[in-house]
Amino acid sequence: MRLDHFLVRLLPDQSRSALGRVIRAGHILVNNSQVKPGYRLKSGDDIWVALPAPEESRLVAEPIDFAVLYEDESLLVISKPPGLVVHPAAGHASGTLVNGLLHKFGDLPGLDNNRPGIVHRLDKDTSGIMLVARTEKVQRLLSEAFKNRQVHKTYHALLLRRPPDMKGRVVAPIGRHPVNRKKMAIRNSSGRYAATSWHVLESFANGLCFTEIIIETGRTHQIRVHMSSLGAPVAGDVLYGGRVGNNAGVQVDRQLLHASTISFVHPETGRQHTITAPLWPDMAGVLEQLRKGFNLAG
Repeated sequence: MRLDHFLVRLLPDQSRSALGRVIRAGHILVNNSQVKPGYRLKSGDDIWVALPAPEESRLVAEPIDFAVLYEDESLLVISKPPGLVVHPAAGHASGTLVNGLLHKFGDLPGLDNNRPGIVHRLDKDTSGIMLVARTEKVQRLLSEAFKNRQVHKTYHALLLRRPPDMKGRVVAPIGRHPVNRKKMAIRNSSGRYAATSWHVLESFANGLCFTEIIIETGRTHQIRVHMSSLGAPVAGDVLYGGRVGNNAGVQVDRQLLHASTISFVHPETGRQHTITAPLWPDMAGVLEQLRKGFNLAG
């Protein structure tokens, strides 16, 4: 067994990534020698562990508005507002969801990498449901569940144009755009496997449509890239061709993509949870306007 895998079992409150950093820093030795996290253990190996005191986080707790949909001692389910960055990064040192989580709930696991409790992300302008871990053990187990595709997410989007079919599935690998580093793209030779299913729920006379979308993988910008590849970009998604013109009859100020429902097995209790976040008010308002002024039968 790998050393880092063995230690995760021995120290369930520590994440594998955190233990990897400790191993690489020389705080964990095997047979009195420094090794890599992937070192393969053998019978009789002597493992010496001295976990350093946790570093004081540079993150600042800030009051940030977001809705809490579910809470227990192990995890949270929240609804992220549009326009809110999930965790600090270049250009966003504060004012993020993470700053708000620290303000509302105090210490969370993973402070050493500026992503306490975070096991998955939503784009800045995407609204909706997110899972947040409250312990190292649950953060590790939820991260594994996402990696093994055991967490199921349903999105709703207003698309600028209707896809060629009312329902379907896109399977196309996604990787970094070769020229524009802010974008992702379908990269058949170098991208990572990605699959997205869609079902058009309502169509409108100005060309927009309301669509339910299910992702089988969680690649960066996956829905935005896949739907744009069908000629049906998310309305308001300027980066991927979704700019809404003045003749559309509705005002769209951001990409109208919402993470609606998440379904998962609680890592501590084993119970199945399915939780839904209502459409964000701005998106619900555009949808209502479309229904009143641009409705199509069928």
